[in-house]
Amino acid sequence: MTSLASPRVPRRRFSGAGGPWAPYLFVAPFVVLFIVFLVAPIVVAVVNSLYSRQSSGLGFGGSAIEFVGLDNFIRAFGDRDFLMGFPRVILYGVVQVPVMMIIAAGLALLFDTALVKGRRFFQFAVFLPYAVPGVIAALLWGFLYQPSVSPILQFFSSIGIDLNLLAPGTVLWSIANINLWSLIGINMIILFAALQSVPREMYEAARLDGAGEVRTALQIKLPMIAPAILLTTLSSIIGTLQLFNEPQVLQTITSNIPSDYTPNMAIYAASTLGKDPNLASAMAVILGLATLVVSLLVLSVNRRTTKRAADGI
Repeated sequence: MTSLASPRVPRRRFSGAGGPWAPYLFVAPFVVLFIVFLVAPIVVAVVNSLYSRQSSGLGFGGSAIEFVGLDNFIRAFGDRDFLMGFPRVILYGVVQVPVMMIIAAGLALLFDTALVKGRRFFQFAVFLPYAVPGVIAALLWGFLYQPSVSPILQFFSSIGIDLNLLAPGTVLWSIANINLWSLIGINMIILFAALQSVPREMYEAARLDGAGEVRTALQIKLPMIAPAILLTTLSSIIGTLQLFNEPQVLQTITSNIPSDYTPNMAIYAASTLGKDPNLASAMAVILGLATLVVSLLVLSVNRRTTKRAADGI
């Protein structure tokens, strides 16, 4: 009895739906958005900073845009109010960023242990303020900072403690409190996610060596999530230099926040109140370069610290 073998059907090879251009098609949307929303605004700001609108005839003879070179940058560096915003945000960042990172890292380490019952609920509760838009958060805290409507301040007043959280010496830290409330959650989530990628075998080995939770956290967990700590620290520093929403909102309820309280507010004021978008563009370029320099310094310090630690090992 003979069996007839069915004819073999040749396999069809797929060379890709888009051919050799397929990878570029997948990358194209990102490239377009990157150019439109990042590269193009930078180019426009740099170009605008080199020009100025000159009026003639006391403003009645029309105006013309003229190339002025670095004149707008000279004016920006001569603007004392704009420059005074930098020490203010630096002081703000020196205090706010370490406090936020310590609290976020502490919460992430705490939630990574078995000590917390109902961990998901508490993680959600800590993260929830991040979902509140910055303007809304500033409005909510703005009401809590006003003695006439704040139940917290009214309570302290009833026991003889009068607090003015919008005074010249305290308003900066009131702004820092809003950002702490809003951003601790997202930083905690990033650090907690990084902790989940650490091999559990390392923890078991540490326990066999007699290490407790604190020693394990300091000597194993934190070094293993150093890249995530660097990422969150760097983004927090950049956010500090870009401080705008919170002081801009609180400005409506206190006279202790001028229109140029931070560099970003000074840029906004120059563009709207001063009606000088070219000067504002020069200020924006200066702020962008300052942010870049600070970011590179942080990366450089981290690289040197990591290298020294590796050499020590």
